[in-house]
Amino acid sequence: MNQRHTRRDFLATAAVGATSIAAAPLAAAEKNDLQLKYIVGSSMYGYTKLEQILPEVGKTGARAIDIWPKVHGDQREQVDQLGEEKFAAMLKEHKLQLGCITQYKLGPFGLQNEMRFAKRFGCRTIVCGGRGPKGLSGAELKAAVGKFVEQLKPHLDVAAETGVTIAVENHGANLIESPDSMKWLVDLRPNKHLAIAFAPYHLPQDEKLLGQLIRDLGNRIEIFYAWQHGMGCHKKLPKEEELLQMPGRGKLDFAPLMEALRDVEYRNWTEIFMHPVPRGIPILEPTSAVTAEINRARAYLTKSLQ
Repeated sequence: MNQRHTRRDFLATAAVGATSIAAAPLAAAEKNDLQLKYIVGSSMYGYTKLEQILPEVGKTGARAIDIWPKVHGDQREQVDQLGEEKFAAMLKEHKLQLGCITQYKLGPFGLQNEMRFAKRFGCRTIVCGGRGPKGLSGAELKAAVGKFVEQLKPHLDVAAETGVTIAVENHGANLIESPDSMKWLVDLRPNKHLAIAFAPYHLPQDEKLLGQLIRDLGNRIEIFYAWQHGMGCHKKLPKEEELLQMPGRGKLDFAPLMEALRDVEYRNWTEIFMHPVPRGIPILEPTSAVTAEINRARAYLTKSLQ
């Protein structure tokens, strides 16, 4: 048996094992009983080494990690330095799945090799931004979203081959920014391998609007960021003000959003999230404090479900 074949077998075995672990809680979920499937964004820990991050993930109630590249994190680059076999062994050691890769750097039209990389780990989600003109509305917006979807079709063919869903985040100053653009994107998609990464931060902080949008999109949301605007994430602020992006700290009441997720029987990823200033630093120090803050937010979301 040659080395290449051994490596492929090793990665496949690790991916299958991790996928089984991640799927187990869902088998027990009853219909209409919302059980959030948590995933941890590596960028929450800044440029901390994967050796330190991976043991923390399970402590947050998650069994999967979302790997970010620079500048928000550098864990995707760390994987390249470690090698795929070593990274797969680390995931297996900590009983984790590579659940998502965030790749704004590559953009929506540069993901084909990354999707093949994701397949080797059984990873089924890649997040990116949209591409096209900004500030449109009405018929012009629909036409621009339609053009973007058409341009994506060759990449969605690869997504179908690799079992990956390309999740486009509604990001500020982007074609896919407004509620209408999000709805057009999923209405015009040619297959289920194109979906939404839903970021409340970039939308009006109106619980009723956000809840209705979740109902409109349903399980065409691939990943839900438990993330609010607070006082923003572009200016350096005192830490207590920066942390207002986190669930349970800012003004946004997540209970109506959780109820909407329950109504659509949401079963995809939920990521407790914020951006620090500057990018690349952990949201708190030391590493254990990041984990504790994610758990504080998770307890708030659990209470919001009651």
